Amino acid sequence: MKEESKYLMRSLMFVPAHNERLMNSASRSNADVLLLDIEDSVQPVKNKEIARSNVIKYVTQGSFNKHLVFPRINDRESGQLLKDLTKLTIPGVTGFMYPKSYTGQDIYFIDKLLDTIEYEKGLPVGTFKLIPLIETTAAVLNAQAICQASKRVVAIAFGCEDFVTDLQGVHDSSGQSIFSARAMIAMAARANKVIPVDTVHIKVHDLEDLEKNLIVAKNLGYEGMLVLNPKELPLAHQYFSPTEKEVQDAKEMLQLAEEAQKEGKGVAVVNNKFIGPPMVIAAQKTLDKHNNISNKK
Repeated sequence: MKEESKYLMRSLMFVPAHNERLMNSASRSNADVLLLDIEDSVQPVKNKEIARSNVIKYVTQGSFNKHLVFPRINDRESGQLLKDLTKLTIPGVTGFMYPKSYTGQDIYFIDKLLDTIEYEKGLPVGTFKLIPLIETTAAVLNAQAICQASKRVVAIAFGCEDFVTDLQGVHDSSGQSIFSARAMIAMAARANKVIPVDTVHIKVHDLEDLEKNLIVAKNLGYEGMLVLNPKELPLAHQYFSPTEKEVQDAKEMLQLAEEAQKEGKGVAVVNNKFIGPPMVIAAQKTLDKHNNISNKK
């Protein structure tokens, strides 16, 4: 079974890997995950080789030791994928973000390619994890199959701009055009024990609007978001971290549930509310996340 609590993914920040100034800045950030980009933001094509070399250099010298590192590689139609994977399957890289994940077959293809590369390099099969990027209407409808296509999948992330373009809709200010997709992606992730990661907030300087979107994302069950600018990190971490009250309530709930079990009672009662198995599971997940965050500090 996949374990959502193993990886802390409140913030996944894109960093154009050919830009050393931004790579240096990212190394000093407190983002949970660095998405070192070799895909869309790295143009022209000749810059992709610079990006790969930079990833190797920064990872090897330990610049990103405090982060999970997931380079965003190029898709299987790009002609760049094999170069990305053969060069970047190195210690210090946690896994890869795979763009344009249309179906489960796309992820199965990457999974088997990584199997071969790991075998050739003498690495345990399954070393490198995957975060498929869901950015088309087909991908949203196939999100369940994408989650199930490989044990390497630890999270799926929503890419709203490409989705709205594919939908031929309008990215309205109220978020109506992306609400259904956001909900479906979160449900597919949770149904398969992987982490749902919300879309980027394109108005990077509008922190008030960011906060509104974070509230929606948390309500929908998201555990983190894609980040474009370091100034978004404090709010993302605030909303995707348990509050002190949530932690204390979770501890109390688990304690009372344990006492009830010792007394042979099926349920405990807190503030006139019954504590059943689903609430106990939620409390344990709250504490797991709190401990992950504490261990990172």
